[in-house]
Amino acid sequence: MLFHYHYWTPFLEETERYYESQGFEVYQRLGKFEGNFQSFDPPLSWDDFREKGILFRIIEMRKGNVNITFGYGKKVMFDHIGLIKTDKEHDQICRKVDAIGWDVNIGERRTFISTPYGFRVELQTHPDVLEASDLTIIENMKVQTKEMELDDTFYKIFSLNPDVLESKKGAIPSITNVRMTGIKVQNSKDPNGVWLSSI
Repeated sequence: MLFHYHYWTPFLEETERYYESQGFEVYQRLGKFEGNFQSFDPPLSWDDFREKGILFRIIEMRKGNVNITFGYGKKVMFDHIGLIKTDKEHDQICRKVDAIGWDVNIGERRTFISTPYGFRVELQTHPDVLEASDLTIIENMKVQTKEMELDDTFYKIFSLNPDVLESKKGAIPSITNVRMTGIKVQNSKDPNGVWLSSI
């Protein structure tokens, strides 16, 4: 299941505010302050730390089966999408991508796979990254990919349906559109250029 996307952005507060207005809740904020990584999770709000010059590594927001993260970057940059997989599926995917020479970084909590399309894929086997009491899901995502469109190899490796993840070739990898079910939003653009809509 496609459940996640991550951006680097200079528009942290604006991005958080946008997704809050769409019904998402802040799960965590982790940032570097005075040389150390610290948590600035709710109930803290931006009024509590806006002027402290915190370098946020990650802000995580959740609604149902959708998990969105973003961290500070000097410019807007799409980094990765995330898929929920079983342990068995995870291991099968890692063997397949290793066989074709893509880089695989297996971590304690998640695995990252570098693709030739200009973005990474996160494999997640821990369902606690979701708030499953809510039925919100990503129904469709459109990505702009570097140099080539996603091909059959990509879809077969990750067991993804092209109706869920569509692609077109472009100079800058990015997410152009995300359509969700279980959420009511007006067709609108987040501060990083992602159009969000609902069915």
